[in-house]
Amino acid sequence: MAQLIDTSTLPKIVIELAELFTAAGHELSLVGGPVRDLFLGRMSPDLDFTSDATPDEIVHLIRKWADAYWEIGRDFGTIGLRRQGLTLEVTTYRADAYDAGSRKPQVAFGTVLEDDLLRRDFTMNAMALRLPSMELVDPSGGVKDLHTGQLRTPGTPSSSFSDDPLRMLRAARFASQLQVDVAPEVAEAMTAMADRIDIVSAERVRDELTKLVCGVAPEAGIDLLVSSGLAGHVLPEVPALKLEIDEHHRHKDVYQHSLTVLRQAAGLETGDDGAVPAPDFILRFAALMHDVGKPATRRFEASGAVSFRHHEVVGAKLTAKRMKALRFDNDTIKAVSLLVELHMRFYGYGDAGWTDSAVRRYVTDAGDQLERLHRLTRSDVTTRNRRKAERLSFAYDDLEQRIAALRQQEELEAIRPDLDGSRIMELLGIKPGPVVGRAYKFLLNERMESGPLEPAEAERRLRQWWAEQPESAP
Repeated sequence: MAQLIDTSTLPKIVIELAELFTAAGHELSLVGGPVRDLFLGRMSPDLDFTSDATPDEIVHLIRKWADAYWEIGRDFGTIGLRRQGLTLEVTTYRADAYDAGSRKPQVAFGTVLEDDLLRRDFTMNAMALRLPSMELVDPSGGVKDLHTGQLRTPGTPSSSFSDDPLRMLRAARFASQLQVDVAPEVAEAMTAMADRIDIVSAERVRDELTKLVCGVAPEAGIDLLVSSGLAGHVLPEVPALKLEIDEHHRHKDVYQHSLTVLRQAAGLETGDDGAVPAPDFILRFAALMHDVGKPATRRFEASGAVSFRHHEVVGAKLTAKRMKALRFDNDTIKAVSLLVELHMRFYGYGDAGWTDSAVRRYVTDAGDQLERLHRLTRSDVTTRNRRKAERLSFAYDDLEQRIAALRQQEELEAIRPDLDGSRIMELLGIKPGPVVGRAYKFLLNERMESGPLEPAEAERRLRQWWAEQPESAP
């Protein structure tokens, strides 16, 4: 079916690039996500094109027109370029697939646009606009599926997922990003072929998972991963949260609780201060993983209660291990696992209150993750008991107010001992070594307990500590 689409929202360079290709006797079409997003009334951040031109021919055509270009994806038929601040990619028509045991697709180039579209992941991404005529090419009914909110594949789902098993994860990602439902036959194929995801590289899985978690409805995407069995291969700690509920219902559904915390955390990302801009992967993933230590620590007590002692410590270790396996960078791993480890620290504050020292330690231990910890802790309240929820909320309001008050008095984010290493060595008459570190740690603890000290008082306490150390003996 041919259809004309208003091009007023497209950058002028789209037409310029099309004229460049057609003048040289080549085809060029805007393809995939950018076309889909036109129907959704939004402008895609990426502009992807497909052409019958080979990578060499693409480079020849754009090398003088582009402000810059790169050939990192040449082996896959893709040439990237930048023009007037926009990033574009042009890819030769493709017809590639996976071997049965391969972790990378075998690249094969095609010559016909419709054939290229039929090899794509889902019908709503298998649409193209021929340029510069702006004729819609939609051989699989992507427009209809987009309007009905159905995620279908151009061919059979089993064939599509055999060509590239990562598409099963992508289905869950679109459930999160676009809030669409997967067609029954797609869900069935995902379930039947879940183990095929094992041949996909950890890096590709990580990238899809990141996009899923940062979607509009991340809990929907995660739930699809779990129900299809895919999570058992790429994120097994999450389906493990489906603890068997005992007959006396002595604990809540940890899995559903975690999905709720994920949704609530996403809703708290932005505030008046803009401290945690949306979407924030670190906060969201910590929310999803915060209770993954519970299955390993669940105990039925003699009193009839259920306990999960130290599940936050176990959960932090499990989270770091999983993220390392998925090839996340060290900074992201450290941030997420720290939030998981600290998410229980607040509980008990409302009952007993905290000393100023405890508040300082809370801020210091959270470090640059404090704003995320605020939001994660608030998100972790999913009780239906309104009185309990209000009590916890008021208690955390009080804690944040105390942090703000102390922050005005002290530099909480950069708490240091009142004496530095050089002064410690000068006062005690010692050389650099482990003893200086111990003295530094002692003064840091004094700073936490008492707040800022005058230099004379800090020196007095240091000398008193030193007198009790074996190294001070003559």
